[in-house]
Amino acid sequence: MTLTADQKRQAAQTHYAEGLGLCPARQLLETISSKWVTLVMLELADGQLRHSELRRRIPGASQKMLTSTLRSLERDGLVTRLLTLSVPVRTDYELTPLGHSLLAVIHGMKEWADHNMDQVEEARGNYDSRRTSAG
Repeated sequence: MTLTADQKRQAAQTHYAEGLGLCPARQLLETISSKWVTLVMLELADGQLRHSELRRRIPGASQKMLTSTLRSLERDGLVTRLLTLSVPVRTDYELTPLGHSLLAVIHGMKEWADHNMDQVEEARGNYDSRRTSAG
């Protein structure tokens, strides 16, 4: 069976899209692309914290968002949940060795942002000005 150019293009796009799901870099970016993930990991960098302590340290994080983020990080093996049987039960969270190894990447992104966001903001302003004057 001979495929048309459009069918070949569609098959190539499908193959590419399937491969993206397996790409380690894409999987990592999906994990750390949430601002809550990076904020939680940065807060846990110095040691374990309770849920309530994390909420106090991360303004704007709702209980639901924080719980969801912590569960996601725990599922990925980046955070561990420690239960202390008491009344009430105490739950602490801390980074795993894998989570600590990811901090270097997060710190690198933060450093890049600290050094380059002025240029990004300037570029955005220039782009927006061109779009406004052209429109």
